[in-house]
Amino acid sequence: MSFFNTAPDRVAFSIGGMDIMWYGILIAAGFALCIYLICRNAPSHGLTGDRALNYSLFVAVFGIIGARLYYVLFKLPYYLEDPVRIFQVREGGLAIHGGLILGCACAIYLSRRWGDGTLNVFDLFFVYIPLGQAIGRWGNYFNAEAHGGPTDLPWGIMVDGEKVHPTFLYESLWCLLLVFLLRYIDKRRKFAGQTFFLYCILYSAERFVVEGLRTDSLMLGPMKQAQVLSLAVIVCAAAAYFALWRKNRDIDKENDK
Repeated sequence: MSFFNTAPDRVAFSIGGMDIMWYGILIAAGFALCIYLICRNAPSHGLTGDRALNYSLFVAVFGIIGARLYYVLFKLPYYLEDPVRIFQVREGGLAIHGGLILGCACAIYLSRRWGDGTLNVFDLFFVYIPLGQAIGRWGNYFNAEAHGGPTDLPWGIMVDGEKVHPTFLYESLWCLLLVFLLRYIDKRRKFAGQTFFLYCILYSAERFVVEGLRTDSLMLGPMKQAQVLSLAVIVCAAAAYFALWRKNRDIDKENDK
């Protein structure tokens, strides 16, 4: 684990005096690979690659906007001191929950306008979104952010001279496992929304646990907002999953008569 024993350089390289950050490179790489796989596998969900690309480009833009706005809103006093900071995304400060919320809202609008099944579109996207998250989380490592408290574990990372939990790594590994699991489920899904709601339940469960280790969480009063939201999502997604599963079961029973 010697790779983690020294603080990383945030700058990947420079062009014309402008530093190109690892954070931006990894976020962009996550988006690009995610979009490629979504478009490639779109026919399995009854969509063309071009239609999936149209969804992806809109969702990506609104996802980034949502991720930034969400982060800024929970740290509003800091950004009001110097509003220019709001646009300094290269320094970090993207909240995945905000990106998911606005990105999903965009997909809902487009799917209704274009006449596609919203849950079917969600199933396609949320097989691969965890892969983008797994890659993008490494941007937190290079920015020395989104880490946990002190630890003596051998895989701890050094931040400001202290070894701490690499919570970015925990989430990255979990999201990578989710990709394989959700891809397996999606190929055998019984109803539209099955893949999406499983993602909501499993990602939120992990996020609730890992968020408990973090020291730089966005807060909602005395509570960590990510934990509050994760619990709410688990309850709602589990209820929706059960309702759809039961509806599909009843339809199968009727067809068997």
